[in-house]
Amino acid sequence: MKKLRCIIADDEPLALRLIETYVQRTPALEPVGSYTSAKEALQAIGDGRVDLAFLDIQMPQMSGLELASVARDNNVGVIFITAYRDFALDGFRVNALNYLLKPVSYEEFSDAVARAVALLHDVDEPEPEAFMMVRSDYKFVRVDYDDILYVEGLKDYVKIFLKGRERPLLTQMSLKAVAQTLPDDRFVRVHRSFIVAVDKVESISRTHIVVGATDIPVGDTYRNQVFEKFKL
Repeated sequence: MKKLRCIIADDEPLALRLIETYVQRTPALEPVGSYTSAKEALQAIGDGRVDLAFLDIQMPQMSGLELASVARDNNVGVIFITAYRDFALDGFRVNALNYLLKPVSYEEFSDAVARAVALLHDVDEPEPEAFMMVRSDYKFVRVDYDDILYVEGLKDYVKIFLKGRERPLLTQMSLKAVAQTLPDDRFVRVHRSFIVAVDKVESISRTHIVVGATDIPVGDTYRNQVFEKFKL
């Protein structure tokens, strides 16, 4: 199997050297370069000679999250290695393959690499994510797109109504941020306060959509796009 060409970016010299030793111990990896800033790593990613990047998040000038967005656009997989637990959700939003908390053992590192190898070698075109991670009750919760019925916005919070769950999941996000995360082909915004799952809609009228036992209003601003989505 072809080795994954990888880079490391971390502004902490000790952490950088540790991951370098891990890379050298891992037969599936081929080291390309090590960098103490995200800006230094940027050129290697842009040159198209990298398959996988191990990135710290908190770095000077350019953050690992910003670099991860560039990596994603260049089909480079990203594994975050960071001391900051609070950035996990942001890591998932940029499609990180994994999120490891320092100090990282070689076993954790090796497991993350094995997963990356399976994902990056599995298919030529990566499958779209089928879930999102949201923070609720002081922990991150996986929400499968298949389970979402609809989402209701409440100022700085949203309620995510899920199949088979009596109470909605409450998380501190804007409805706009949720709309940007959910795939356009599976969800549609029908009102300034509501997003619905297309395949969960049971009936539509000019002013309302029914999902399960819930009547959801269709806003005037969104009516045309709703009717286009359902080819009405």
